[in-house]
Amino acid sequence: MQKDTLYASTHEALGAFQFDESVVAVFPDMISRSVPGYQTILTGIGELTRQYAQKDSQLYDLGCSLGAAALTMRRNVEVENCKIIAIDNSEAMIQRATEYVQAYHSEVPLILQQGDIAEIEIEDASVVVINFTLQFIAPEQRQSLVNKVYQGMKPGGILILSEKLHFDDEQMQQAIEHLHLQFKRSNGYSELEISQKRSALENVLISDNQQTHLQRMQDAGFSTAGIWFQAYNFASFLAIK
Repeated sequence: MQKDTLYASTHEALGAFQFDESVVAVFPDMISRSVPGYQTILTGIGELTRQYAQKDSQLYDLGCSLGAAALTMRRNVEVENCKIIAIDNSEAMIQRATEYVQAYHSEVPLILQQGDIAEIEIEDASVVVINFTLQFIAPEQRQSLVNKVYQGMKPGGILILSEKLHFDDEQMQQAIEHLHLQFKRSNGYSELEISQKRSALENVLISDNQQTHLQRMQDAGFSTAGIWFQAYNFASFLAIK
């Protein structure tokens, strides 16, 4: 695993964060050192896939990056005639994900596509994963995407949505931010790296609070929705149709 040192030296002209080839090269290290509970979330995605995947259905990984969630889903499908569709708008991500997918043999088809998840069709879905992706989509497009997921889902299907949260209470926000900063420091990130990455993500990663996510899923039509895992300001929601 290549170590993430993208922001270890000073950048005079710091551009907005992009999922380009430089990020792709260090992405597994970056996300494991930046997102508390990431591996636990992947394990949970596998278990929930095992429980809720329906035969003769499609499973979606929307914003798949390197395909970690899609591969976890594929390892845990136990019913017949399932197909996994993994989509990302980054060409570099899809190219590298293709290498990872080809390294693991499975009878479950896994199709990688480069594209905009806001524009693709969701059909016959029993499991849909949006793992730390909605936060990078324009806020005004988020409800329509969740609506589309619900409408393309079989009864009994699930949405697993993982996101960085913010808290409306200022004291709570400061406390949770401090814990997250300490998490990154303990994983070897310097103050320069933390500061520069935060600047690069500003206006690119726009988080919602817990209530906004739950209301969005309720408005889409989901009968059941709640947080199944949370670590600091990172949470994963489960919504059931």
